[in-house]
Amino acid sequence: MAKYRTDQIRNVAILGHGSSGKTSLTEALLFKTGAINRMGRVEDGSTVSDWDHEEQRRQISINLSVVPIEVDNLKVNLIDVPGYQDFVGEVRSALHVAEAALVVVDAVAGVEVGTELAWGYLDEYKKPRIVFVNKMDRENANFQHVVDNLSAAFPNSTFIPMQLPLGAAESLEGVVSLISMKAYIGKEEKEVPIPDNMLDEVEAVRIATIEAAAEADDELILKYLEGEELTTEEVRAGLRKGVLDGSIVPIYCGTATTAIGLDRLLQALGRYVPVPSAHPMPAKRGDEEVSLASDPDGEPAAVVFKTIIDRFVGRMNYVRVFSGSLHKDEQLTNTRTGEHLKLGNLMSVRGKDLSPISELVAGDIGVLTKLEHVITGDTLAKEPSLVVPEPAYPQPLYAVAVSPATQADSAKLGSSLHALTDEDRTIRIENVMATKQTLLQGMGDTHVDVAIRHLESKYGVKVETAPPKVPYQETISRTASAQYRHKKQTGGAGQFAEVHMRVEPLPDAGSFEYTSEVFGGAISNVFLPSIEKGIRQVMEQGVVAGFPVVGIKAIVFDGKEHPVDSKDIAFQTAGREVFKLAVQQAAPVLLEPIYLVEVTVPEEYMGDIMGDFNTRRGRVQGMEQKGNRSVIKALVPFAEILNYSTELRSMTQGRGFYSIFFDHYDPVPAHLAESVIAQFKREEADAQHA
Repeated sequence: MAKYRTDQIRNVAILGHGSSGKTSLTEALLFKTGAINRMGRVEDGSTVSDWDHEEQRRQISINLSVVPIEVDNLKVNLIDVPGYQDFVGEVRSALHVAEAALVVVDAVAGVEVGTELAWGYLDEYKKPRIVFVNKMDRENANFQHVVDNLSAAFPNSTFIPMQLPLGAAESLEGVVSLISMKAYIGKEEKEVPIPDNMLDEVEAVRIATIEAAAEADDELILKYLEGEELTTEEVRAGLRKGVLDGSIVPIYCGTATTAIGLDRLLQALGRYVPVPSAHPMPAKRGDEEVSLASDPDGEPAAVVFKTIIDRFVGRMNYVRVFSGSLHKDEQLTNTRTGEHLKLGNLMSVRGKDLSPISELVAGDIGVLTKLEHVITGDTLAKEPSLVVPEPAYPQPLYAVAVSPATQADSAKLGSSLHALTDEDRTIRIENVMATKQTLLQGMGDTHVDVAIRHLESKYGVKVETAPPKVPYQETISRTASAQYRHKKQTGGAGQFAEVHMRVEPLPDAGSFEYTSEVFGGAISNVFLPSIEKGIRQVMEQGVVAGFPVVGIKAIVFDGKEHPVDSKDIAFQTAGREVFKLAVQQAAPVLLEPIYLVEVTVPEEYMGDIMGDFNTRRGRVQGMEQKGNRSVIKALVPFAEILNYSTELRSMTQGRGFYSIFFDHYDPVPAHLAESVIAQFKREEADAQHA
C-alpha cells in the first residue's frame, strides 16, 4: 500500500442494524477498488471483515474490523462494526477513533432498532454521518419510504437525498445523481442522460438539495436568494459544510451485492468525511487540558482502541495515531503503567491480514503486535504524562457463573478470563464472596456465550456455567443476648471458654463493630481478639442462610476462663457459637440487593414496562421524555432482573435498552426469605449426605 499524508486519510465507521448489509458493503467496496479480486459472502464465511471463527459460525459480526481501501489518492479506513446490540463496546471503540460514520439502512425494513441505537451513539459523539440505503434491488424496496422513515425517526436531522434509484425494485438499473444531473447505469456506472420520464421528479427533489446546500453557507444563501444559479462545485461545497457541522445528512442508495451506486458512494466518502485533523481529540497532560489535532509534526501519541489475542500472532493492539508518527523500533511509554515500550512490530491491517510497515502517520490506523500489558484504552506516547481518556463503556447487563470443567482447566481459568477482559472492555469478571461464584458478565446472552466459546477455542479452557445466585446478606432487627460455654476434655490438655454476648443492629448495613464490657478480669484481654476472630468466621459463612452477616455490633459483657484449659482456640469456638445463638435470638432478616434500572423505550411501550416493573416488585422513581422515547427509572430487586436483557428484548421487539446500577440493600419479604432459607437448608443437607 502506498504512503499517505494525514490529509489523504479518512476514518469511517460503518454502522447500522444487523443484517442491513454492512459487511457485504465493505466487501463490495474492497472489490470495487481492486483491493480483492473476488467478493466473499457472509453466508460462506469468506468476507474480509468477518474472519473470526465465531463470526463465520454465527454469520454476524462480533468484532470491529479495520478494512482500508484506496480511492482517488485517498486511504479510507473503513471500520466495520457489529450491528447486534450485545456488542455495543465495539461501536464505542470505533466511534472513538473515526471522524464520521456511514449508516447502512435496509431499503425494505427502513429504520430498525440498530439504526436507532447507532444514531443515538452518533449524536452522543457528535459525529458527521452519511446514509446508504442498501438492497435497493429487493422486492418491495422503496427509497422514498426510507427517506420519510428517517425523517420521522430522527426529526432533529435534515436528510438530503443525493441520488434517486433508476429502475424498479428487483430490476434496479442504476442511480441518478441530483448534483451532476446524470444517470449512472450498472455496476460499471456508465454515464447516460437522465430518462425523460424522471426529469420532473429529479428536478423537484434537486431543488431541496440545492436549498440545503445554500442554507449551509452564508455567501451561497445570498447568491441563491438573489436568483443566481449555484454551480455544481458550490452545491458540493455547501453540502460539505452542512455535513461537517451536522446540519445535513446526505442519503445515497444502491446495492452492495451487484455494486450499483458504489462509485458515487466512494466519491462521497472523499468529499464529505472530514480529515483527521478536523476534530482534535481532547487529552490531558497531567492536570492540563490539551487537544491532539493529528499533527504529523507533533510528538508521537496513539490510542489503543481494540485488543485481540490470537493463538498464532499473539497480542494485537489496534491503534489510531492522534499526533506525530509511529516508527518501527521507536520507544514510547504506556502512560497508564509507565512502562517503556519498543515498537518492534508495526503493521498495516486489512481484516485479519497484517503487513509490516516502517511508519504510521498521524490520523492513520494500524496494529502493534507482541506488546505485553497493553490493553484497550491505553495511550502510547513520548510524553509519560499524556493521557487520552477512553470512551465510556457501558456496565454489563447479563452474567453467568463459570467454573472449570476439569482440574487442568482450573489452572488456566484465571489468566484466560483476564485475557477476555483485555480484549473486550464490556466484559467483566467478578468473584462474589457472598455466593462463592465467579461471574462472567457481558451485555447479553449472545455476548457471554461468545466469550465462553472463545475461552475454549482461543485459550483451551472449558468451563461449566450456572445461573448467578443472588448475593443476599444477613442482619438483625433487634437487640438480643446469649451465652455459650465451650468445654472439651480429652486425655491431654482440655479446652474451656465461656462467653456472654449481646448483639445490636447498626444503621449502616455494611459495618461491623466489636467491643468489650467485661470487668473484673472475667475474661483476660488476651482472649478478646480470639472471640472476634470466631465472630468474623461466622460473619463470612452466615447464620441462617449461608450469606455474609452485616450491620451488627457485638458486645462481650461477661464470661469465664480456666487457668489451665483456656486458650485461643477455645475462645474462638465459644465466640463463634455464642454469636450464632445471639443472632438467631435477634430476629434475623435477609437483605437483597436493589438496583436502579433505567429503561429507554419507544413511547408506545411505556405502559408495558411500568406494568412489568410492578410484577418484579419494582418501584418506579420517575419518567422523562427524550425525543420520541420514554425513559423510566425504577428500583428493582436484583433477583427479579437476572434475565432482564432477554425479556426486555422480547417485550419491545428489540427496541428497548437499559442500564443498571447497584443502589442499596433492602429486607427480603418474609415469604420469599423463607424459601431462600429452605433452599439453603436443603443444599446443606444434600452436601452432608454426599
